[in-house]
Amino acid sequence: MREIVFDTETTGVFPDHLEVELRDRIVEIGCVELFNLERTGREYHVYLNPERSVPDEVVRVHGLTRDFLVQHRKFAEVADEFLEFVGDAPLVAHNAAFDQGFLNAELRRLRREPHPAERFVDTLMIARKRFPGASCSLDALAKRFQLDRYGFDLTARKGAGGHGALIDARILAEVYLQLKGGREQRLAFDPVEVATESTTVRAVQFARRQPRATPLAPRLTAEEEAAHATFIGGLGPNALWLKTGS
Repeated sequence: MREIVFDTETTGVFPDHLEVELRDRIVEIGCVELFNLERTGREYHVYLNPERSVPDEVVRVHGLTRDFLVQHRKFAEVADEFLEFVGDAPLVAHNAAFDQGFLNAELRRLRREPHPAERFVDTLMIARKRFPGASCSLDALAKRFQLDRYGFDLTARKGAGGHGALIDARILAEVYLQLKGGREQRLAFDPVEVATESTTVRAVQFARRQPRATPLAPRLTAEEEAAHATFIGGLGPNALWLKTGS
């Protein structure tokens, strides 16, 4: 099954603020394509001009200033290519309601159809069910699953500007895989999966080898046979060789 793991960076937390000029906007989108929980290598990444200021406290999180962002396209200019990339695949996000709210706010501004809630897969909810009472932030899950073993620089995320939509989407893709059973799940032999992928299931059959027409001549010398007989004779009448040997 095809799925899109995605993340957004924004100017704040209020995409539907009552005052239009204070409505927060998306400044970065990162997407990672999965097929049957495996990364295909296809990704989508774009920086966006939010058409408004970017608060300093937000810049300290993702490092994206207004001066940098005004050089990039607006959401209206990338909407078609973004929607073409995601297609009709489920959208996987951490705290999906946040990203869903911003994405749908951008689509509504363009009078496009917003994505329904049932299309989103929330990894935060999955993690909370699996680890009740534990911290389930993306950083905490990345540490729990030791993603640094797979080349992710988790320490860099702690500094100013350490968050980015594409790197977070890549981390989330690995976290999602772990939440769904881990890398070892591809080694499991699911009878249902095998039945669907194979049209014919046959039992293993062993072909019986036919005896030689002429037995091979023994390779023992007369001296070796005599030495063996002397050795067996010294084992006594209850020696196992006398019961099983020849």
